[in-house]
Amino acid sequence: MLKMICFDMDGTIADLYGVPNWLEMLRVYSPAPYAIANPLLDMRNLADLLYAIRARGVEIRVITWLSKETNSDFDKLVRKAKRDWLAEQGIEVDSVRCVPYGTQKAYYRNPDNINILFDDNAEVRESFEGFNNCFALDPTENDI
Repeated sequence: MLKMICFDMDGTIADLYGVPNWLEMLRVYSPAPYAIANPLLDMRNLADLLYAIRARGVEIRVITWLSKETNSDFDKLVRKAKRDWLAEQGIEVDSVRCVPYGTQKAYYRNPDNINILFDDNAEVRESFEGFNNCFALDPTENDI
């Protein structure tokens, strides 16, 4: 039985890469791109869907990487920007994990249940699927 759905943020539900000069901003430790990214989905529909799924006992998590450009102060700003962005979009989840860039997202799965991850990164999806009960979908090929 399905028990957990996980979402990446950048490039999956938030259009980080559509923010003009996003990389230059991150390189000077500005969290602005995370705060101003447009949604990639109809967030009202997503919020309603997640509410209904959570009501049926499915845990919803966001597992998102911090910037490659990192230091502890910047990481705090990025975590806040990402959490604020989700709140502004009306997205309620059970857990938001902002983890160091490159961290294995499967570390945050529930090994006793079926886990589905939506992530735009093919390597992340492939790695996630290397674990029992883990399935990953490309949001550009599958309608969330």
